[in-house]
Amino acid sequence: MNKLIITVLGKDKPGIISLISNILYELDCNLENANQMILQNQFAGFFIVEPSNKMDVKTLSQTLKKKTNTSGLKIHVNTIEDNHGVSENTTGEIFLITTIGPDQKGLVARFSKIFSQHKANIENLKAVFKGGEDPNANIMSYQVFITPDIDTALLFDSLRQKAKELHLDIRIQHKNIFDAINKI
Repeated sequence: MNKLIITVLGKDKPGIISLISNILYELDCNLENANQMILQNQFAGFFIVEPSNKMDVKTLSQTLKKKTNTSGLKIHVNTIEDNHGVSENTTGEIFLITTIGPDQKGLVARFSKIFSQHKANIENLKAVFKGGEDPNANIMSYQVFITPDIDTALLFDSLRQKAKELHLDIRIQHKNIFDAINKI
């Protein structure tokens, strides 16, 4: 059977990860990857699982919903059929791009458009908008996967130009350098 992705959304409270992971364990599912975050007071969790041979998508979905029905969580289960042409073995490097500055409508749209135009893939995005004009109050942090065929100089120049136009500070750093500098 193919792997499954389980999406869990709801009001944050202690025990959500425990609840979901224990149900999956009881159902003999192998939890391969998990990622969760809190956006304001909302929980968002994503779980990649390999179900047991005797577990189908419908049964897993119904069981998860039944065992969490009093939690207020919304759960969705999808099959991961293939990688839609994206090779897991694609070579490339991860860069961390951070912008700091005043909040403006369309910041994520404007920067993600640049990444898309250059065929760079955003693997992770965190945008924290606290409002106001304090340059330290609004931060966007992108983890971007860049393949060897991308003209990084052109991409980085486009990002810097957009940041200047929007009165944002921008930092572009290779993930390995970031990790080495921040290693304690």
